[in-house]
Amino acid sequence: MRVEIWSDIACPWCYIGKARFEAGLAAFAHRDDVEVVHRSFELDPKAPAATDVPVLDMLATKYGVSRAQAEAMEARVADAAAGEGLDYRSDRIHGNTFDLHRLLHLGRAHGVQEALLDAFYRANFAEARLLGDPAVLREIAVGAGLPAEEVARVLADPEAYAEEVRAEEREAAELGATGVPFFVIDRRYGTSGGQPAEVFREALERAYADGAELSQPAGDEARAAPVCGDDGCAVPGK
Repeated sequence: MRVEIWSDIACPWCYIGKARFEAGLAAFAHRDDVEVVHRSFELDPKAPAATDVPVLDMLATKYGVSRAQAEAMEARVADAAAGEGLDYRSDRIHGNTFDLHRLLHLGRAHGVQEALLDAFYRANFAEARLLGDPAVLREIAVGAGLPAEEVARVLADPEAYAEEVRAEEREAAELGATGVPFFVIDRRYGTSGGQPAEVFREALERAYADGAELSQPAGDEARAAPVCGDDGCAVPGK
């Protein structure tokens, strides 16, 4: 059984959803038969890579809410993260994630994609590091097990793994995803959002038994989210 997960490092519900999915997978009797593949999805592909815009300011400005409303939104997400044992900071800087996705493809080629994704999530949400800084990306990627010279090569060449990222984003669109996290099991069943661990376990069991389709069609919850709603993040304007 293969589970494909489309996500973005800038998405807090992808960070939380990954932890919940892993808890659901751990409770699944056939977990050793499951292959997990992480795929690329950019929530804000037009965002500049180098920026000093705090995420709270971005949320307030882009979506027409007050700073207090943006803080309240972040507080709700922080509570959800804490419930999964995850550290969460709201003093992050919002920026482009394309280079991170390209490095994740390099990580897949070297068998360390999972470790690198975890490191990026931790650096963004728990440590509020500047992921638009190539030096920071190099440090994180090498720390996750990638060769320093290959990391430098990919960051120096904007086309390295660029088509692979775009191809996965096209796939997501073809499957009906407009937001993340977006989970697809064996290309037959799909669900979106940072669902509770029990929902993921039940989804895996139903898919394994080739039973009824999941209760929620892929993409519906993400489409309903204004920005980052109760359990998912949607692409603006979709």
